Amino acid sequence: MIRIALLLCVALFSAAGTAGAQPATTGARADRAEILPMKERAAVRDAWLEERLDNLMPQLMDEAEIDLWVLIAREYNEDPVVKTMLPATWLNARRRTILLFARTETGVARYAVARYPVGTLFPSAWDPETQPDQWARLAELIAEHDPAKIAINTSSLFGLADGMAYRQHKEFMAALPRRYRRRVVSGERLAINWLQTRSASEMAVFPGIVRIAHDIIETAFSRQVITPGETTTEDVEWWMRDRLTALGLGTWFHPSVSVQRQELGVADNWPATLGEEQVIRPGDLVHVDFGVTYLGMNTDTQQHAYILTPGETDAPQGLKTGIAAMNRATDHLTSCFEVGVSSNAVLGCALDAARADGLRPTYYSHGIGYHGHGAGSGIGWWDDQSTEHPSGFLPLRPMTAWAIELNNVASVPEWGGQDVVFKAEEDAFFDGTSVRYMDGRQTRLHLIPSQ
Repeated sequence: MIRIALLLCVALFSAAGTAGAQPATTGARADRAEILPMKERAAVRDAWLEERLDNLMPQLMDEAEIDLWVLIAREYNEDPVVKTMLPATWLNARRRTILLFARTETGVARYAVARYPVGTLFPSAWDPETQPDQWARLAELIAEHDPAKIAINTSSLFGLADGMAYRQHKEFMAALPRRYRRRVVSGERLAINWLQTRSASEMAVFPGIVRIAHDIIETAFSRQVITPGETTTEDVEWWMRDRLTALGLGTWFHPSVSVQRQELGVADNWPATLGEEQVIRPGDLVHVDFGVTYLGMNTDTQQHAYILTPGETDAPQGLKTGIAAMNRATDHLTSCFEVGVSSNAVLGCALDAARADGLRPTYYSHGIGYHGHGAGSGIGWWDDQSTEHPSGFLPLRPMTAWAIELNNVASVPEWGGQDVVFKAEEDAFFDGTSVRYMDGRQTRLHLIPSQ
């Protein structure tokens, strides 16, 4: 346990690097980041997994009142939940890998109904020499535990909880004795809660990963990368991808860089944005959407930069006011977070407060962690602000991480009253009482000199 704690501290401080001044993002963070070698990354991830399986899994199974949970995956066609339970050196499942969790009087028993043990955390419970039929062995184990509820990963609303493939489901049900078939239920809530709940050890390190994302954006939005009048939005996107590769990191989506400028005007009642490759020019408002993947965690960040025109030393006041209004819209959202309240209700609360404040927001926040668009109910959708969305009924839970994502439309006097869309997205942690940003949030525009 001492070694695990030391590794987690190494991960945190290596990711944090050296604190420095940050002109656009509140909160102390890193200018540079040292990334762990792969062997040390694996040790950290395996320590996290062991802690979660030992401490979190019994709580979640008790809460869901599930006696036995069966997860089935085949090589290269893994259930998303199974992927989070594989050892760091297992990049994929092997052949057909079946993981089984069974509640007992003393906790939760774990099995790998597979030819091989799955690391040290799932001992193999199948000997093909003794019982050649893997499905029959699974049925034997289920009968030994005689569960009242058998959960499998099926869901009509949440893809991350719908990992059991059709053929595996068919063969699994056929292998079950008839008396157990009617005990099979959806493990939707159990799967989602496993994916969205963060441990204290993970949260000791997660802010450092967000710090890395902020650092890369800081450099991308500078003259080190952007030469106004020459650099294109696509150039910046590929620079960010190359930077990730150089650091030995990954991403879960290609970066998106776009511009808004005064001459665009308004099209179809929506602020026009140049999303195709464009040369970045003085006077442009530049936007980036960017994510980092490291230690099995993902980030999701959106920020803005302004290209100063010759003679300018600051952005137009209307753009700065727009950033402030964007953050007010964000505050209205996070002030509505409450354990047990559905995400639909949080959306309604935020919309009412923001509109009363004279704002024009659109909310579409989501979980973040194992997946970029993480498990759980989203809080709004960019194309649907309905407070009765069918997948927005789940209650908010403590110990969850969120990409607080939204936009707010505001008119800019210096641009002839043109509507401009200000997009916010920063990663935050909800402890059950309050929401705090893992590494601050953008409060000022990145400023890039044109000369």
